[in-house]
Amino acid sequence: MNDAAPMVPRASPTLAFLFSHPAHFIALGFGAGLAPFAPGTFGTLVAIPIAVLFRTYLPDAAFGIAVIVFALVGVWAAQVTGRNLGVADHQAIVWDEVVAFLLVLYFVDADAFLVGVAFFLFRFFDIAKPPPIRQLDKAFKNGFGVMVDDLAAAGYTLLALAVWRALFG
Repeated sequence: MNDAAPMVPRASPTLAFLFSHPAHFIALGFGAGLAPFAPGTFGTLVAIPIAVLFRTYLPDAAFGIAVIVFALVGVWAAQVTGRNLGVADHQAIVWDEVVAFLLVLYFVDADAFLVGVAFFLFRFFDIAKPPPIRQLDKAFKNGFGVMVDDLAAAGYTLLALAVWRALFG
């Protein structure tokens, strides 16, 4: 299938679809996107053990570089997977949540309470899509668009956490 082929919506992805292409495995968050409900929430949770591994085994600079690489790979994976699913931003594509929450966790201490607050803030902003997130989501219907709206939600989350720290911390 080439990039110019029209998208034909397909049924929800299966385990076979997940393993049929490396882009699918990545875009579907190693399988988290197959969750029967709230796949974005499950995708967001995938970021937590990855962040723990990064904090344990990588210096901060390498953690940051990994987030950038994951975002770039995510653009490709979401593009391929969206095309193959026939929906540019199918709900099963959760790598955008993984990467965006990894970005948040890069700046958040390992404190469980703070990670929990960041999780709920991120999910709120990702679901509510305040301006300009909703506009970004509507403007870009490709792999970049899949990634950029969640990165914007991560930005709102980090801003809210900064305000929280300024007021209470």
